[in-house]
Amino acid sequence: MKLKFILLALLISTVSIAQKSIDEKVSDLLSKMTLKEKIGQMNQYNGFWNVTGPVPEGGDSKVKYDHLANGWVGSMLNVRGVKEVKAVQKIAVENSRLGIPLIIGFDLIHGYKTVFPIPLAESASWDLEAIQLSAELSAKEAAAAGINWTFAPMIDITRDARWGRVMEGAGEDPYLGSLIAAARVRGFQGEDLASPFTIAATAKHFAAYGFAEAGKDYNTVDIGLNTLHNIVLPPFKAAVDAGIKTFMNSFNDLNGIPATADTFLQRELLKGEWNFDGFVVSDWGSIREMIDHGYAKDNNHAGELALLGGSDMDMESSIYIYELEKLIEENKISVAHIDDAVSRILKVKFELGLFEDPYLYCNEEQEKEITGSKEMMDAALEVAKKSIVLLKNENEILPLKKNGVKIGLIGPLAADKNSPLGNWRIGADNNTAISVLEGLKNYKGNDISHAQGVKLINKTPDGFHEEVQINTTDKTGFDEAIALAKKVEVVIMVLGEHGFQSGEGRSRSKLDLPGFQQELLEEVAAVNPNIVLVLMNGRPLILNWAAENIPAIVEAWQLGTQSGNAIAQVLYGDYNPSGKLPMSFPRSVGQLPLYYNHKSTGRPGTEGVDPGSVFWSHYGDEKNSPLYPFGYGLSYSKFEYSKLQLNKTEMTKNSSIKASFTIKNTGKVKGKEIVQLYIQDPFASATRPVKELKGFKAIELEPGATQEVSFTLTESDLKFYSANQKWEAEPGTYHVFIGTDSTSKEKMTFELN
Repeated sequence: MKLKFILLALLISTVSIAQKSIDEKVSDLLSKMTLKEKIGQMNQYNGFWNVTGPVPEGGDSKVKYDHLANGWVGSMLNVRGVKEVKAVQKIAVENSRLGIPLIIGFDLIHGYKTVFPIPLAESASWDLEAIQLSAELSAKEAAAAGINWTFAPMIDITRDARWGRVMEGAGEDPYLGSLIAAARVRGFQGEDLASPFTIAATAKHFAAYGFAEAGKDYNTVDIGLNTLHNIVLPPFKAAVDAGIKTFMNSFNDLNGIPATADTFLQRELLKGEWNFDGFVVSDWGSIREMIDHGYAKDNNHAGELALLGGSDMDMESSIYIYELEKLIEENKISVAHIDDAVSRILKVKFELGLFEDPYLYCNEEQEKEITGSKEMMDAALEVAKKSIVLLKNENEILPLKKNGVKIGLIGPLAADKNSPLGNWRIGADNNTAISVLEGLKNYKGNDISHAQGVKLINKTPDGFHEEVQINTTDKTGFDEAIALAKKVEVVIMVLGEHGFQSGEGRSRSKLDLPGFQQELLEEVAAVNPNIVLVLMNGRPLILNWAAENIPAIVEAWQLGTQSGNAIAQVLYGDYNPSGKLPMSFPRSVGQLPLYYNHKSTGRPGTEGVDPGSVFWSHYGDEKNSPLYPFGYGLSYSKFEYSKLQLNKTEMTKNSSIKASFTIKNTGKVKGKEIVQLYIQDPFASATRPVKELKGFKAIELEPGATQEVSFTLTESDLKFYSANQKWEAEPGTYHVFIGTDSTSKEKMTFELN
């Protein structure tokens, strides 16, 4: 025991010395820096010229180049590829007085050259190991291209599918979102940040960006402390606990304060109570945009508010580099504020190993070997299959037979190789996804014919800002599609949103199938109802007609490079789908925001009142329930739950309680079920949700096999941000629900004493 204690003490001492060593190095370097050099570390520029070409001769590019050479730039973003990164790093390191290396940032949202499923799709896997692997390999490929910092993961909880950026997050639930946030951080950063295969991660957007009013991007946010602490903040706290190195604040204001200048969020909570020791970067131009918010009167004022609020690095508004010195002269900020921000930035650079080797991430042979490798492709395929959700399978139309079937493949997205990449894949090459047509044709036993039906219209083909619409004026492809449908046994229709119809700045007020797709679906169904509808989309859609009339519906999201292969393997049954929805699918846009963990109301239903009464919380023209609830997803297997029980009916704050049940595969094939545990706190100091996810497990069973499964609940699982404005578990009654999705009804009850 004594030897163990000595070894533990030595280990703690070693860790402490290593940390102190970095702190000492930061302090030493800081003491040598001029004020201008310090402020320069807080300045980030977008790639503004061809860095492997000639030096800019004039204009803004020449000014920025001079800043870079003088050591007045701390970071560059959107410079990628070893040659380019090495060239820009060389200017900073070999021309400036102190040779401080740049940190190279990039929006690595769901892959670099190899594109993994959009994050919302990956979240539908409920597979934390797969999600971590996706981030790990994305980081490896990006690091091989010279990048050492990603502006991901986006961990905003959102309840409104109109918001285009739902595709970047984990959906509506803070418990699932917290676990996924930590998994992505672990994947990006690994165990050794100084490894040439890991990169620094960024938790964004801090905070409440996903609660933009009306689902309209960049819009204002007005929520109370209860929602902020219980729903919005948990994934951010999970990211801090996982060791994340940077945060990005959000575009929105929160209760009247733009997040970029929110002292409560950034200084009191993040850097204070949570003890976050990394740095905070603004979102693109968000410091300058406080003028548009009506919060800052000019650039000078915006710089003051942002720095005092806790923003350490200015992304692309050029305010810090031009205004901070003046603000010090005017005694509006102090050098201590500057030193704190710069120390945080330098610390991350030391942790990345950039001071030991500024060109650590600049190995061209490594770039060639890793980019698009078999390791990347195999993982992208595996994660894509796990992300698919089976929404409907009437009469077991799926899986398809592999031989002797005439199949008609119809839809504007069926042969498309660009849309499956989704949005936010700016490191990838266009048209590099495996299409559904290509994936299906890898199976040789069936006769597959294709008709587009509805055309795609590419309006502005310029990369990230590309806009693609699905035709709303030309139906010339209808006749060909309908004629094909009449001749085949099974129709596979690939419909949804193009990859550029969701993402940043792409809010929608309607969530139906864009363009003429709904009309095409109905006309094809009129001549051949034997349809498998494959959906490609970046958000929940309104699917009422399809849910009623189409026998099979597969939610395939935007699955990235290996989309077509993943979809084909699911359709043919070589992979049994097991995904579950991370967001509720509404029946109507009028239901939004829609989420399973809503509160009860004073008039929650019609019990005990006149059945004809209208005086309860409901719509006169629509159900309250979603079309497909959070946690929903089918399989080619069927699962039966039985013997639900608790090992005791009372629990103290220092003990635990076990909930157990038996699950049986009553289907004909081996399958995996994501079993879910929810709790309800029916009476509390502040109103609580009707249900809250508190556990899930993937159980794989052979046909006819059974397994006993258990979950253990402790006091920490019952804690919430109470009316006392602290996290606590309050004594009283708790209900436990176990089942296949968030609508599970059978409950068990215990008391917390």
